[in-house]
Formats: sequence, structure tokens, C-alpha cells
Amino acid sequence: MCSPGLTVERFLADAPKVRRPDFRAVRDHLQSVDDKDGGELIIDPLLGKVLFKNGLTFCIVDVKRKWVAIGFSLRRSNETDRMSLRIVGYGDRYYHVINVDDPELLDDEFRVWLTEAYRHGARGRGAVTKASHFDPMVPDDIDFEIAPPS
Repeated sequence: MCSPGLTVERFLADAPKVRRPDFRAVRDHLQSVDDKDGGELIIDPLLGKVLFKNGLTFCIVDVKRKWVAIGFSLRRSNETDRMSLRIVGYGDRYYHVINVDDPELLDDEFRVWLTEAYRHGARGRGAVTKASHFDPMVPDDIDFEIAPPS
């Protein structure tokens, strides 16, 4: 059973001040994509991390002391030296992590990856109709932990 989440305001109050712009950059971008796509983005703040969902959890912002680990899943393996951890495959998804210690790292290339992750999480939008029994709050995914780099 899941424990109740926090509000975004409470999450930000507990997060290190220097890491707040990183979270806001991710949240603001995903909200703008969601607004354009007419989606149903769910922002689920927990203690120390925030899950972004639109059916599946497609992005996790995990706040550390010196950086923010931003994990996201794509339908492809994105082999780039910007990834902080080994890319892990789960069925048709590949999980990527970037450790961000400077908001400048959240550039256009990164926003393209987040947009792709958002659209992958939505299962192709329209595949699940409103008349179905689909409930975005029912877990049908894996909530994963992001470990610091070795």
C-alpha cells in the first residue's frame, strides 16, 4: 500500500534550496507539454522525491544533497555520455538517469528527452478511452529507487 504523498509546497519546503530550481525546471516543462497535449499529468511528491505520471510513472526527480537525480524512461536506449548511471531495460522501456548539479544541464536536449518520456508514459494518448476502467492513480508501474553513482 502506498503512503500518502506530500503537497508540492511541502516537498519544496523540505528540499535543499539550491536544488529547488532543478525540480521547478522539470515540473514547468512537463506541465507545459501536458497543457499542449491536453493530458492528465499527475505530480506525486514524496519524501525526497517527486514522481511524474500520466498513466505510468515516466519520470522521477530524486533530490540529493549535492545534486538531483532525474530518472526517466524512454522506448529506446539513449546512449549518450550525459547519463549518470548505466541504462537499464525493462521490457519495452529503458530507464535513464542524469545527475544534475547545475540547472544549465536542463537544456533543450534534456527537455526533448523529458517530452519523449512524457509521451511514452501516456501509452500513445488515446489508447485508453475515458469510458474504460483506466484509473491513473492505480499503480501499474514500478516505483524505482535511484541510487547514487558508484
